[in-house]
Amino acid sequence: MDAKGRLMMPAAFKKQLAPVLQEGFVVKRSVFQRCLEVYPKQEWDLVMAKLNKLNRFVKKNNDFIRRFTAGVKVVEVDANGRMLVAKDLCQFAGLTKELVLSSAVNIIEIWDKDAYEQVIDDAVVDFADLAEEVMGNIDLDELS
Repeated sequence: MDAKGRLMMPAAFKKQLAPVLQEGFVVKRSVFQRCLEVYPKQEWDLVMAKLNKLNRFVKKNNDFIRRFTAGVKVVEVDANGRMLVAKDLCQFAGLTKELVLSSAVNIIEIWDKDAYEQVIDDAVVDFADLAEEVMGNIDLDELS
C-alpha cells in the first residue's frame, strides 16, 4: 500500500477479477477479524438483498444492519490496477505498507501482513478440529 492508501492489485488477481472490474467493489470491515472484506458489486447486491428482507422494526435487526454496513465504501480499480482504501478502513484493519490479499470464496480479504501471519499461525493448532466440525458431517455429494 502506498502513502495515499492505494492498494496495487496483483496482476493475477486483476486477471481473475476482469469480468467484474467495471462494476466496481464494496469494501467493508470484517465482522469477525481485523481485516477488510472486498465484495464484487454483484456479490454485495446479493448480501444487501438478504439484509433488505430483515424487519427494520425489530431493534436487533436494525442494529445489525447499521453495524454490518458501518464504514462501507464503494471503490473502483483504476487503470493502473490500484484501489483506494479509505483511511478509516485502513485504521480499523491496522493496514500498513505490506498487505496480504486472501481469497475467501466469493470475497477478498485485505490484511496487514503481520496480522494475517499471526492469525494463520494461531489457527494452525485448531484447524484440524475446526475442519472436522465444519465439514465432517457434510455429505459431499450434496455440495455438487
